Amino acid sequence: MGYNKMDLLLQAASWALIVTGCIFLLIGAIGILRMPDFYTRLHAAGMTDSFGAGLLLGGLLLHSGLSLTGGRLLLLVLFLLITSPIAAHALINAAYVSKLRMTPIEDRTQPEHKGEVS
Repeated sequence: MGYNKMDLLLQAASWALIVTGCIFLLIGAIGILRMPDFYTRLHAAGMTDSFGAGLLLGGLLLHSGLSLTGGRLLLLVLFLLITSPIAAHALINAAYVSKLRMTPIEDRTQPEHKGEVS
């Protein structure tokens, strides 16, 4: 009972997508913890959530093959790709309407002047 080259290629592609999706989701979680305010946290969560979960589910779809489970995973990917950006937009809009302010950002591109004339 051996695997042919196509099975090994599908397994490798499946695991590559799963691992890449997990890495993107981990980066998104770190971004949520590191960002200073609601808007930037939601941006980090929304971008990496859609892409990371899409890759993860795509890998699971390749792993399951053509089956009922694969069809359900495909519907889940489509549902996620439609609803995740809409939910992020609704949250951002609600924060904007309630006048939630962003954290002020310092301009670090200009050198500091301490009263000295060059």
